[in-house]
Amino acid sequence: MPVYNERKTVDAELFEKMILGGAANLLANIQTVNDLNVFPIPDGDTGENMYLTMRGGLEGLQGYSGDALGEKARAVAKGMLLGARGNSGVILSQLFYGLAEGLAGLETADLRQFGSALKQGVKCAYGAVTHPVEGTILTVARESVEKVCFYYRDDTTVEDFFTCYLNEMKEALEKTPNLLAVLKEAGVIDSGGAGLVYITEGFCKALGGQEAENELASSMVPSSSQKTLDFSKFNENTVMEFGYCTELLLQLQHAKTNISAFSTQQLTDFLETVGDSIVAFQTGTVVKIHVHTMEPWKVLQYCQAYGEFLTVKIENMTLQHNETVKEKKEEFKRPKRARRKFATVTVAAGEGLIRTFKEMGADYVISGGQTNNPSSEDFIKAFEEVNADYIFVLPNNGNIVLAAKQAAQIYTDSDIRVVESKSVGEGYSALSMLDYSADDADEIAENLKESMQGTVTGMVARAVRDASLNGVEVKKDGYMGFTDHTMLVHEPSKVKAVCALADKLHLDEKDFLIVVYSKYVTEEEKEEMNGYMAENYPNVEVYGIDGGQDVYDFLLIVE
Repeated sequence: MPVYNERKTVDAELFEKMILGGAANLLANIQTVNDLNVFPIPDGDTGENMYLTMRGGLEGLQGYSGDALGEKARAVAKGMLLGARGNSGVILSQLFYGLAEGLAGLETADLRQFGSALKQGVKCAYGAVTHPVEGTILTVARESVEKVCFYYRDDTTVEDFFTCYLNEMKEALEKTPNLLAVLKEAGVIDSGGAGLVYITEGFCKALGGQEAENELASSMVPSSSQKTLDFSKFNENTVMEFGYCTELLLQLQHAKTNISAFSTQQLTDFLETVGDSIVAFQTGTVVKIHVHTMEPWKVLQYCQAYGEFLTVKIENMTLQHNETVKEKKEEFKRPKRARRKFATVTVAAGEGLIRTFKEMGADYVISGGQTNNPSSEDFIKAFEEVNADYIFVLPNNGNIVLAAKQAAQIYTDSDIRVVESKSVGEGYSALSMLDYSADDADEIAENLKESMQGTVTGMVARAVRDASLNGVEVKKDGYMGFTDHTMLVHEPSKVKAVCALADKLHLDEKDFLIVVYSKYVTEEEKEEMNGYMAENYPNVEVYGIDGGQDVYDFLLIVE
């Protein structure tokens, strides 16, 4: 076998080393990527989103042991598509999905083939975004691929190719502030592009023979396997009462079933006879299954009639971390919802806001938001749970929309309508007007879109660094008030900031204000804010919600 710096082809083994190296290097630099946030608030999560997306790819790797490059790339891509979080994570997953398409059917790839596959990845990534913006990860990916393919020669080695690729990527990243004004104003480079650079840098380290550090490699296993279990909860006198959480990836086999005619419904019908909390969905020829059952062996026996397992995980639910026995028992006993015509899935952060959205009519509220973006798989599980012909989705965050859309493309058992709410305020306004009486999915979706028009969401958060944005001088540890992508005020205290923000939102022209309080707002601070509103805006009706969210001390929803 030639040493790395003499190789001119990429095989499955080398590709796996590169993926491991890329994930390890990104993990080592997560905080650096997170800190490249345009707004200096504690919600930078680009690095986290990209790493969790990569980790989905690593889980895909664990399920494939073959030696064909194309199949290994496909396994990585499938895992990343399901694990994708945030816009940067979805774009990253599409880069690898296109790469896998370009490598399909190949045992190994020469550098022309690999370069062509990288271009296919860029094409898929651009196609995933409705309105691609230059100066982002898209630009970094496109320019670097175009240039490395231009400079390629017949005597170019794999190591030379990726060294050049990395250098061009770094150069493209440094130019992002010149392409995107908001980056230039904030004095930062694009965070998604930086994450991509760290991944590619990890590729190069792997090509140089550097192995991923043990502690990094161990952190790349699925998070569920890192749970700390209290084995004292189940001993020789315990009676099994709550069942096993059973999850598996099933590779359908032509030798066992007619794959083209296969339907997950036949699996679901059986699983309902042996368990509950069932999720079963198909991606290509791989089926992901989740079920709570007393008899996991029956699940394995039945599923093996259709194919072979890529991964299997069985957990005693009494031992599952951070969940009480009572909660698990209730979950196990919950019957599957009857099929309905319409349902709504939305996203919220904080117990109070989640409870409010459920009271307003949401059938399923995914816990997530800033710093905790749900994955495409989280959306798919929600779709399976609500069990409806038509499902309306309110992401309530611009960084979650792409993951919701990607999930909608993967999930085929329902007609999914993603209504692009990009703030909590828009989601609140849409839910307040939720009405299925029209009995027409197109009309309902259009009404939800119309109900969001004119809604403004103001946010107050603590600054984590000094900055100058939109003419506002921000000081570290002070409090900022802003809306969408526009900085409006900065004050030394959160209450002064929310009052100044209310002035900027022209409350004197409004009738109704919803204030969502974080878990960190005290009763005294609520009283101070309400006193200001009563004195300065006596004609505005103010409604407070104890949202319990983390990042934003106050959310102001103005309709």
